[in-house]
Amino acid sequence: MGTVANVLVALVAAEHVYILVLEMFLWQRRPGRSLHGFDRKTARTTAPLAANQGLYNGFLAAGLVWGLLAADPTGSDAQVFFLCCVVVAGVYGAATANRRILVAQALPGALALATVLLAR
Repeated sequence: MGTVANVLVALVAAEHVYILVLEMFLWQRRPGRSLHGFDRKTARTTAPLAANQGLYNGFLAAGLVWGLLAADPTGSDAQVFFLCCVVVAGVYGAATANRRILVAQALPGALALATVLLAR
């Protein structure tokens, strides 16, 4: 179960690295604009906000990687903490921005969290 948990945590971390790249570096290009259906002007106007969000997603990814690399109990505790942050961010994003975030972010985080807790 520990291996499955580590793989799921790594996938959630990778997803947040992808979100970081999308929001910080590709927001004004086709991948970023098509995510929300923004035209060039709207993407340019919202780029600073997206970059800020991307940075926070990078911190989530860094925390999850730290959790994978650190020895237990610190590693496992870090995974639980950062996965809880991912789930809360996903639920809040779904409630305030786009319901797709619930499936794209909160659900993978919750599955990884459940697996980490079962592996303890």
